[in-house]
Amino acid sequence: MGKYAAKRFLQLIPILFVITFLSFGMMRLAGSDAVLQKMENTGMVLSQEAIDRARAELGLDKPFLTQYFVWLGNLLQGDMGTSYISGKEVFPTFLSKLPATLLLTGVSILLTIVISIPLGVLAAVKQNRFTDYLIRAGSFLGNSMPNFFVALLLMYFLAIRLNVFPVISTEVSIQSVALPSLTLAIAMSAKYLRQVRATVLDELSKDYVIGAKARGVRFSVTLSKSVLRACLVTILTLLTLSIGSLLGGTAIVESIFLWDGVGKLAVDAINMRDYPMIQAYVMWLAIIYVCVNLITDLSYRVLDPRIRLGGEEA
Repeated sequence: MGKYAAKRFLQLIPILFVITFLSFGMMRLAGSDAVLQKMENTGMVLSQEAIDRARAELGLDKPFLTQYFVWLGNLLQGDMGTSYISGKEVFPTFLSKLPATLLLTGVSILLTIVISIPLGVLAAVKQNRFTDYLIRAGSFLGNSMPNFFVALLLMYFLAIRLNVFPVISTEVSIQSVALPSLTLAIAMSAKYLRQVRATVLDELSKDYVIGAKARGVRFSVTLSKSVLRACLVTILTLLTLSIGSLLGGTAIVESIFLWDGVGKLAVDAINMRDYPMIQAYVMWLAIIYVCVNLITDLSYRVLDPRIRLGGEEA
């Protein structure tokens, strides 16, 4: 297992370096360099000589590859540059937004598990009955509504009409995270409970379930100890994909609720063309998805012996 994990990790390192090169290149093709961007943001008017001198100080007069390797060396040391807007270092600023995003991710995933797995299993057990039709109708409705619309509905009914939760909160707390996390959980649950239902139905049609029923084993025992365990790989895949996207920040939801996470930070950076901050966000997304894929791959081998044995034979 350790050898396999090391091999997979080494395979992912080149991918990260390719992403750093592409992100750096795209920022340089964006249409303006750091000096001109800072001038535009501050309203300063400088002579051409001052501009050339400032570009030389930042290393922008050097060839592209030289700039890239200097930037990469700084990145490996935790230096992502300075924000064009605030003038603060990018890395500490970015880190300061992570707790809010981590809280939003954790609560959203927990709500998604609580909603999608029980409803998906119930829909499969009650296949083609009223309960199944009702759950599937709800999932269709949830899939058809975009996040911003769900957010506005929850804000109107739960915050304005019923006054259960605050509309906007400047503090990161469980009460303030309720509405944005519920918005995300509704959208994810509507999509994932159908996958859970399909997976459980597939397992229920297999011979071992029929054999257990013939031997007099209670259905609840078979469902909890065999069927759900066999569905763990599918459920794990869904959850890890959600964790990756949530850790990247859900820009629309965070912007609506003014949730001070990395998603809102990225939207603000894009609006103000704060390229160092955008580049930090791109690198964060790359690292998150690479790590999530690695953890998911390793988890498959732990949860499903067939994958582990297949990998050993290969």
